[in-house]
Amino acid sequence: MTAEHTTLVLDASAGVKWFKPEAGADEARALLQAHRQRRARIIVTSQFIHEVVSVAVRHSVGTGEEVWAALREADLTVVGLDDTLAAAAFDQCRLLGCSFYDALAPALATLLDATLCSADARAHGGFPGVMLVG
Repeated sequence: MTAEHTTLVLDASAGVKWFKPEAGADEARALLQAHRQRRARIIVTSQFIHEVVSVAVRHSVGTGEEVWAALREADLTVVGLDDTLAAAAFDQCRLLGCSFYDALAPALATLLDATLCSADARAHGGFPGVMLVG
């Protein structure tokens, strides 16, 4: 990430790395730091929040309340599902051969002309310009 004010769309596989010590965690945390320093803007789907909290609790890397508070404090832009995002996600399902669930972040990145950041090479490796973390 070199340009200032880069717009990044993260999928939950990258966001989980903020809390879970695993390969790519430092890289994912650097993206969050860039967001906090206003060198980047992180935008996520509402599904991102649900999944990150769920995974963190399931793997005991914090209570749900702690993870929720940290995500709220991060001041991410959260986009809900609507007809436009759903249509773009269906397109990504066909293009990437992934599930609707996995297609939401690349769909949002497409709609915003943003960089997709993901740790899921299987689902998102074929997305043009994807930044794979971990």
